[in-house]
Amino acid sequence: MSAIGRFPALRAWRDAGEFITVRGRRIYCRRAGTGPRLLLIHGFPTSSVDWAPMWPMLISRFDVLAFDLLGLGFSDKPHGHRYRVREQADLAEAVAHHHGWRDAFVLAHDYGDTVAQELLARSSENPAQAVLRIPRLCLLNGGLFPETHRARLIQRLLASPLGPGLAGLMNRRSFGRNLKALFSPTRLPDETAIDEYWALLQYQDGVRAVPSLLGYMAERQRERARWVGALQTTETALRLVCGAVDPVSGLHMAERYRELVPHADIVLLDDVGHFPQLEDPARVFAAVAGFFPGDETPTSG
Repeated sequence: MSAIGRFPALRAWRDAGEFITVRGRRIYCRRAGTGPRLLLIHGFPTSSVDWAPMWPMLISRFDVLAFDLLGLGFSDKPHGHRYRVREQADLAEAVAHHHGWRDAFVLAHDYGDTVAQELLARSSENPAQAVLRIPRLCLLNGGLFPETHRARLIQRLLASPLGPGLAGLMNRRSFGRNLKALFSPTRLPDETAIDEYWALLQYQDGVRAVPSLLGYMAERQRERARWVGALQTTETALRLVCGAVDPVSGLHMAERYRELVPHADIVLLDDVGHFPQLEDPARVFAAVAGFFPGDETPTSG
């Protein structure tokens, strides 16, 4: 039995979705619900399974489309590939196009925030040519500003020239320890959840993709003016929902957001860490549902 096969929840999530081919790559996506269209973009090093605790709430209100970014989850994990944020944004557009979507609300987290910033920048630079129009964007904890992103030591090492060698030394114990450090101490994931995330990372030998995927940290530095500028100048309505005790992108990031983003709309969850959608899905849903009205994006097509 494969690693995934040992986990009924992972099998059920996978089997409820479909695989589509985008630029020769096999990409996992899942769609359900009715109402305003909502595209979900997950973070690193996890997958669309991050949205599972919120899924029943979301599909009761929205037509929801989730997918796994290239190199993560159930999507292809090509070895030796140079993973880039622009490519992941292309993928997000292609997944939406596959489902006939030209516009959608977006809910993003972590690495997905950076992908969303790239989508915003494209829309700002050439609105008439935008592949995906985003009337409203809700961002969860992520590295929106490179100067406030407090990368963990293991992230910095894996993103360095030592990364490929270190990736081969990763194991479930070290992975679990580093993942738990991102959560609120009062909202830690259980061991089964850690086992599931480790199995997803190992799927298709995905651990080998980690060093290249972490190139997004250097990309944030190089693209700062463009991606931060997109947050400052976009006509898209923005909301930040931030777990305050996240050691990587928590309260300190939200304070920087308030300094830099005009008319900053922030929902601060003072006892939540880096994964708000896992740690307190009900409060995150309330913040999302209150931000995404039903009359700004079409519900057909």
